[in-house]
Amino acid sequence: MIELMAIVVVVGMLWVIGSVIGLIFKLVFGLVGGLFGLLAGALGLVIGGVVMLFVLPLIALSLLPVMLPAMLLFGLVWAIVHVARRSSATPVSR
Repeated sequence: MIELMAIVVVVGMLWVIGSVIGLIFKLVFGLVGGLFGLLAGALGLVIGGVVMLFVLPLIALSLLPVMLPAMLLFGLVWAIVHVARRSSATPVSR
């Protein structure tokens, strides 16, 4: 019976040691994978930003015919408000 208990204890210890080694591997590979994920995300943001610097002016130029009437209306309203505010200001003399 003592031999059987010794075998169970040895198998249990091997199981615990294997589980601890697996936990260490999982933790290390998870941290390394997370670090690579962060670096890849940062690199993707940099590349995306550089691409946007080239693409956004083209998109703005292609949307110019659509936005031109709205910009003209905005300019007209701004000019009317600007002229109205200037004429209503009266100097105060002391």
